[in-house]
Amino acid sequence: MKPFGVRLRDAMGRYGPLCVGIDPHPQLLRAWDLTEDIEGLKRFADACVDAFSGRVALVKPQVAFFETYGSGGIVVLEDTIAALRETGTLVLADAKRGDIGTTMAAYARAWLADGPLGSDALTVSPYLGFGSLAPALELAAANQRGVFVLAATSNPEAVPLQRITAADGRSIAQAMVDDAAACNGDAEFGSVGVVVGATLAQAPDLSRLNGPILMPGVGAQGGGVESIRALVPAQSLGAVVPNVSREVLGEGPSVAALRTRMTQLADQFAFLQA
Repeated sequence: MKPFGVRLRDAMGRYGPLCVGIDPHPQLLRAWDLTEDIEGLKRFADACVDAFSGRVALVKPQVAFFETYGSGGIVVLEDTIAALRETGTLVLADAKRGDIGTTMAAYARAWLADGPLGSDALTVSPYLGFGSLAPALELAAANQRGVFVLAATSNPEAVPLQRITAADGRSIAQAMVDDAAACNGDAEFGSVGVVVGATLAQAPDLSRLNGPILMPGVGAQGGGVESIRALVPAQSLGAVVPNVSREVLGEGPSVAALRTRMTQLADQFAFLQA
């Protein structure tokens, strides 16, 4: 199997750069006239699998919305991940795991190995120190999986922390990007990506990352083509993976409507692959 970064780049070339979220939060379940229980969750997830499989570069289930239903929700998540991956669709588990030592190693085995939750990539939080991510980074590399490191998120609470200047003059967010870039080295296209909010006023320097840049906040949250152009250097635009969720999921429950909106957005961001 090719490294995750190469597989993602190939999928972006085939389908466009979009990442679509599966976020079955209660408001969406109600909007889709679904019950807020395991059956409603399953119907929601099944419609997303039907709409997105083999049609988009990356699909990102938000783990928390499945966990809230307990063991039954985890079963639905397992089935969703398996169904997507069986069609060759790349899956990014949005679990934002971050811990130290054996606990981080256990998280890595859960999401980046071949178990029932095994995905193509995982979001991780480096704010216990980038070195704490070593078990996930090592297992991802061994299994040809990927990791997306939270670097510069757009929630207001994060900005004071992520902009703190370290002793070497870099912001904390920049240090996270630089550490991710060091992991990618001179790979064809690295498998260690970063998460950078599309609605930020400014972003870290991404020019040396040599890996994917996941940008949430696109669509309903206000980010778009112009904000991405303003935040990402021209030579790195081809690495940008715009992440949309509500902008697509709001069109459900019609599978056809979900596909139509997804296609429209993929076309809107096609310039990133030009």
